Amino acid sequence: MDDCVFCRIRDGQIPSTRLYEDERTLAFMDINPLTDGHCLVVTRAHAPTLFDVDLADLTAAIATAKRIAEALRRALAPDGLNLLQANGAAAFQSVPHFHLHLIPRWANDGKGFDWPLTPGDRQAIARTGDALRALLA
Repeated sequence: MDDCVFCRIRDGQIPSTRLYEDERTLAFMDINPLTDGHCLVVTRAHAPTLFDVDLADLTAAIATAKRIAEALRRALAPDGLNLLQANGAAAFQSVPHFHLHLIPRWANDGKGFDWPLTPGDRQAIARTGDALRALLA
């Protein structure tokens, strides 16, 4: 896709700090990192969201994310790691090409990424669960 920044990185039209690549995925450093080591895994095939990505590409992306996570753990020894994937503008997806963020985290790094635990309406939760189970059956 000509106007997709990740496709342009994939094709070498935009420079990047590449970490790993295979026939289905590419991993590179995020140029706007939340923390040291923040990197991305993208599918080579353009798919805007999780709803669009081919299952084989999704499987490959998770396998690459695991490989990158292990390297991050050995190289930086973070206390934790966020694996983040967003779909659509309402979820704050900034580039409409399926990708995974791997964000190393350290205790008290001041970056946040939490929300208050607020009990949900159990009846509403059950209704939603029923609707989802019906579609998955």
